[in-house]
Amino acid sequence: RRLRSTLDPYRNSQLMAGWLAFTCCAGALILLFLPSLASEDRLVSGKPLYPGATVISDGGAFALGFFAPSNSTPAKLYLGIWYNDIPELTVVWVANRRNPSPTNTFSPPTLSLSNSSNLVLSDGGGRVIWTTDAVASTSSSSSPSMAVLENTGNLVVRSPNGSMLWQSFDHYTDTVLPGMKLRFKYGAQGGGQHLVSWKGPGDPSPGRFSYGADPATHLQIFVWDGDRPVVRSSPWTGYLVVSERQYQQDNNGAAVVVYMSVVDDGEEIYMTYTVAADAPRIRYVVTHSGEYQLRSWSNKSSVWLVLSRWPSQECKRYGYCGPYGYCDDLVRTCKCLHGFEPENTKEWDKGRFSAGCRRKDLLDCKDDGFLALPGMKSPDGFTRVGRDMSTSEECAAECRRNCSCVAYAYANLSSGRRSGGNVSRCLVWSADLVDTAKIGEGLDSDTLYLRLAGLNGEKPRGIVVMIVSPILGTGVVALCILLAWLKFKGKNRKWRKHKTFYEHGKGHPAHDHEFPFVRFEEIALATNNFSETCMIGQGGFGKVYKGMLGGQEVAVKRLSSDSQQGTKEFRNEVILIAKLQHRNLVRLLGCCGEGDEKLLIYEYLPNKSLDATLFDDSRRLLLDWTTRFNIIKGVARGLLYLHQDSRLTIIHRDLKAGNVLLDGEMKPKIADFGMARIFCDNQQNANTQRVVGT
Repeated sequence: RRLRSTLDPYRNSQLMAGWLAFTCCAGALILLFLPSLASEDRLVSGKPLYPGATVISDGGAFALGFFAPSNSTPAKLYLGIWYNDIPELTVVWVANRRNPSPTNTFSPPTLSLSNSSNLVLSDGGGRVIWTTDAVASTSSSSSPSMAVLENTGNLVVRSPNGSMLWQSFDHYTDTVLPGMKLRFKYGAQGGGQHLVSWKGPGDPSPGRFSYGADPATHLQIFVWDGDRPVVRSSPWTGYLVVSERQYQQDNNGAAVVVYMSVVDDGEEIYMTYTVAADAPRIRYVVTHSGEYQLRSWSNKSSVWLVLSRWPSQECKRYGYCGPYGYCDDLVRTCKCLHGFEPENTKEWDKGRFSAGCRRKDLLDCKDDGFLALPGMKSPDGFTRVGRDMSTSEECAAECRRNCSCVAYAYANLSSGRRSGGNVSRCLVWSADLVDTAKIGEGLDSDTLYLRLAGLNGEKPRGIVVMIVSPILGTGVVALCILLAWLKFKGKNRKWRKHKTFYEHGKGHPAHDHEFPFVRFEEIALATNNFSETCMIGQGGFGKVYKGMLGGQEVAVKRLSSDSQQGTKEFRNEVILIAKLQHRNLVRLLGCCGEGDEKLLIYEYLPNKSLDATLFDDSRRLLLDWTTRFNIIKGVARGLLYLHQDSRLTIIHRDLKAGNVLLDGEMKPKIADFGMARIFCDNQQNANTQRVVGT
């Protein structure tokens, strides 16, 4: 009362105006930092969204509203979507990344739905900060359009008739949520949109790193640092399923299973992934440090756990091993491709591989040949030729006729297209091979055919020189004597070895069946001298290699000296399979029994053994129920043939998933008859002398 009585009306009006201004400012600050006021899951025309209020998805998983990063100076407001049921603010989508709204104004920004069915973000002065630019609804219905926040985290603008006009899932920021499609449209400028990282931990503006499809080929994925590649995926080989990967959330948490797939409908390629309904919160994110990470929220420790990161190791960074070098996944270091050596041995020995490798023998085109390297990540810098090529031979001819072509790879993409038709992928390289790796045979690997000197149907030139040069130095006379002696001894040894191998006294002489005996030198040449790059399997018996014999892909089983399968079992397998012919039994194409070497040559089956598919997270989705049932029936047919319908009654004694091989159409073939037993026609039982099998 005393204050009112002593102040004149003018001064009293000033005091009131100041008090109102202070109240407005304080109210705005309190509005920003108090918990959000929840609203329903949709936004309609005439009811704008203000700072402090949120739109909550129907299931309560996500919220749409305004947020201010804690370390932004001066304070800036962004419109975004975040997890509503996680205590740590985790934003998964931002509308106005490039144009935030300042918070030091008395009139706050608003988000509204216009009459043209567009979401419009405006500042306090009415200036448009961001808009969806969706196509206006053409419906004559009096019902208004609406924007709905779905429980997947997708903000959708729908017309009065329910059709979708716009969705946030088509406008990427740095995060991929389950069900979201990463689209790469054919012919799109720049290969389509990319995920772009935040600039920093609390700065949503676009950062240095991006993730997306190669704009030139649409066949591979990159993480870039600006324009510089950080890491690159293998070129797409036509698979529909990328992987079914299982991750352990934490020491006491439940396992997280992520199902990823690829779809090519002829107009675009897109990738998507799903998780189980009861799985914890999962998201892929491009980080401000340049990694593409899979993160899972741990309710136990209230933190985001990193389940996987890409690149996962230094060796896998783009170009880390230099030209013609490759990253070996098994030992996690760089090696030179076959026929190459380190460019700088001293640097290579110190672990600095950027100089790469150089050829040991220069190409001359005339005598060049191609060495098959299975299980490789194809290099970058390829050219795709002949989209309608139907065979790998046509792809090989394309590279062979061009002397500048240093390698090629072929894949059939038909399985990846819904539109049908035979669509191939022939890749050729005419420059240095950069950014390749040995990743093992799988859905994303290729057989890389590498051009080398002296492989035109002959031994590599280096081997020929090593053999011929010493012989020339001994003189013509000594050479003739030596060759005559070797020829005589070779014939005698070969006859004795064949005799020793086939004479087993069991009533199955060699002349009972025709079976090719392959020289050891031919097998060594076909497998690049049993190179690790050709190895496709290993077990207690020894190792299995992939090779080319007579223009046909084969699998060579080389028994080790300490193998569980000895000479008796080796001979048993050769004789048995030579007498057996059935579509569900693996075909044995040849053998070698020279000296201590025991080798079996089978038909090559690209999908390996059943256990390699059953228990591999990246291949398990190939086995849908129809495929599994057909495998069961195929194995049963093979057993019925062995037990009842073949010329011999045979008990396998070691039937397991590892001894069931799968061909290119996932049809099963029973393999490994080293432990099998033959029964006479009237025999009902038999005694075994030792434990065998698994």
